Amino acid sequence: MLYHTKGIVFSAVKFRETSLIVRIFTRAYGMQAYIVNSVRSSRSRSKIARYQPLSLLDMVVYHKPEKDIQRISESQFALSYSDIPFDPVKRAIGIFLTEVLGKTLWVESQNESLFDFLYHSLAYFDHLNDNVANFHLQLLLKASHHLGFGAENAMNFIDQLEEAGVHFTLLEEEKRIIDQLISANFGTNISISNAFRREMLSYIIGFYRIHIETLGEIKSLDILKNILN
Repeated sequence: MLYHTKGIVFSAVKFRETSLIVRIFTRAYGMQAYIVNSVRSSRSRSKIARYQPLSLLDMVVYHKPEKDIQRISESQFALSYSDIPFDPVKRAIGIFLTEVLGKTLWVESQNESLFDFLYHSLAYFDHLNDNVANFHLQLLLKASHHLGFGAENAMNFIDQLEEAGVHFTLLEEEKRIIDQLISANFGTNISISNAFRREMLSYIIGFYRIHIETLGEIKSLDILKNILN
């Protein structure tokens, strides 16, 4: 049978001469692998563009729970980005989020609240003009609530890290910043130095590693730090 679902693309690898195997976080089924045939020919450039990382799709799919690789019957952009692929800061943040979330969601089952949060956050990010440099920090902190391990405030965030053996000392102003990152809307003016933004990024990755054993090395981290320096 055919089913409709929305999806967020996280990776695509070549398969045979003209096909791809793509991993897509779907609203209906969680993270799934799909084979997409005949998209790497010169006549299919518009099709292959749909399977770039973080693309937001409307899909009609075949779904058989016993299969490891599913098939897509139809797909189209649910929303075409106007800024993320072209703005260097947004592009670097997108690459970083693709890697972290792709590893985090590798075997994630259906989680509609997480899907809706990511979908609408990415759509909002595409049009965000102010305070872009804090977006990835806020998104990861907020997404962790939908994954079941989110920190309610700065002290809870610090306590979870210290329970895992990560010990550090923060100033009261830095704790206030963490509270803002957790609770404030995207685009809120949160005054944070580049140095502390880099520290927070390391803390958040450590926070995710406590709960996501397969997170491993984040290869895009250095690129992101250089862009935001």
